[in-house]
Amino acid sequence: MASATLITHIGRLVGIHDHDTVLRGKQLSQLPFLEDSFLLIEGDQIVSFGPMSSLEQMPINGTHLIDAKGGYVLPAWCDSHTHLVFAATREDEFVEKIKGRSYQEIAANGGGILNSAKKLAATSEDQLFNSAWQRLLEISKMGTGTVEIKSGYGLSVEAELKMLRVIKRLKERSSLVIKATFLGAHTFPLLYKDDHAGYIRLIIDEMLPVIAAEKLADFIDVFCEEGFFSPEETEQICQAGLRHGLPAKIHGNQLHLSKGVQTAVKLKAISVDHLETMDEESIQLLASSNTIGTLLPNAAFFLRMSDPPARQLIEAGAAIALASDYNPGSAPSGNMNWVLSQACIRMRMLPEEAINAATLNGACALQTQHQCGSIRAGKRADLIITKSIPSLAYLPYAFGQSCIEQVLVAGEPLF
Repeated sequence: MASATLITHIGRLVGIHDHDTVLRGKQLSQLPFLEDSFLLIEGDQIVSFGPMSSLEQMPINGTHLIDAKGGYVLPAWCDSHTHLVFAATREDEFVEKIKGRSYQEIAANGGGILNSAKKLAATSEDQLFNSAWQRLLEISKMGTGTVEIKSGYGLSVEAELKMLRVIKRLKERSSLVIKATFLGAHTFPLLYKDDHAGYIRLIIDEMLPVIAAEKLADFIDVFCEEGFFSPEETEQICQAGLRHGLPAKIHGNQLHLSKGVQTAVKLKAISVDHLETMDEESIQLLASSNTIGTLLPNAAFFLRMSDPPARQLIEAGAAIALASDYNPGSAPSGNMNWVLSQACIRMRMLPEEAINAATLNGACALQTQHQCGSIRAGKRADLIITKSIPSLAYLPYAFGQSCIEQVLVAGEPLF
C-alpha cells in the first residue's frame, strides 16, 4: 500500500480547478480556494481534500501528518521556459551592460549565446550534469515542481546532443516533472555565420534524426528574431521537428516585431515566449489563437527592456503563462516567487492571475496539465506550503523574503 500523508489546518487551499484547460483573459483571475481545510496524499498523488470539519470521518491511522498551521497550500510552480543546463555564468557581460553596452553589441562581439556555446563545448557531460543538478535542487526548494529545460548552448551536433543527454539524465534522476526542448536554432554558430542554409541542414539532417531516435526532446524551439532566425527559417525548422513528433515552442518578439507571434500561430505552436515587443496586431492575433503567450519578466528586468504587455494580452482574451527564463546571460535566476512579484509589480497582474499563469497555464504550456498545475484528486502532489501569511496578495507583495515553509514534490517533503 502506498504511503499516506495528511496535511491539516490549511488556512487556504488554493488553485482547486475542476478542469485541465488553459485559462484565458478574465478567467485568469478565477482562483478557486477552500478555507480551513485538509489534503490527503497517497504515494505521489492527491487523493482527496475538504474542510477540516469533515476530517473526523476519515481514517488516519498510520498516516504521516503535516500541520500547515494556517499556512496556505497551492500547486508547485510550473516553470515552462528555462535554459538551466549551462557551463558557466556570464557576470562579465553583466558588467559590460552596466557600462552601457547592449545585448546586441555583446552578442555581435562573440558574447551572449556564442560565449555560452564556447564554454559548453569545453565542458564534459558529467560536469554539466552536476552543475545542472544543483540548480534543479535549488529551484525545487523555491517551489518549482515542473520545469522545461532547453538545449541551445551547443550549436553543433556533438554539443547539442550532449546537452539533451544531460537533460535526459536529469529526468531519470529527479522526481520533478521535466520536459526537454531542442533549441539548436538558438543562433548561428560562427562557422555558419554566412551559411544559414548549411546550419539549418545540419539541424534537420544530422541533429533531429538522432534526437528522435534517442527520444531526447519533447519539443522544438527556434529564436525567431532579427539577426537570428527569420520567420521562413523558423517555419522550415519547426516543420522538420513536427515530422519527428516535436511540437513547436517559439522564442518571439523579444527585441523587435519579428513576426514570431505570426509564425507561432501559423505553426499552431504550443507557446510563443518573451513578447517584450508587441503591437496591437500581434496581441489580437495571439488572443484569437490557441497558442499560449509565455511572459518572462526576469529577462526584461535584467536587460532593462520594456515588460511584456500582460494587461493588454489579458484584456484581449489571450492565454498567458509565466516562466523564469533561467539562463546565464539574461535571466540568472530560477526563482519563480520573484517572477510572481515582478508580474504583479511591473506588469500589473493580479495575484490570482499571476498564480494561475505560473501553475495551471504553465503546465498547459508544457502539455502536463493532466499531471500538475492545480489541486485535484489524481494529480501529482507537487505542493507549496507557505508560512502563516495574512493574505494571498502577501506572496507577491513580500518580494524580499521567502514565504515558503515546505515544498512537496511527488508527495515527498524536500526539507
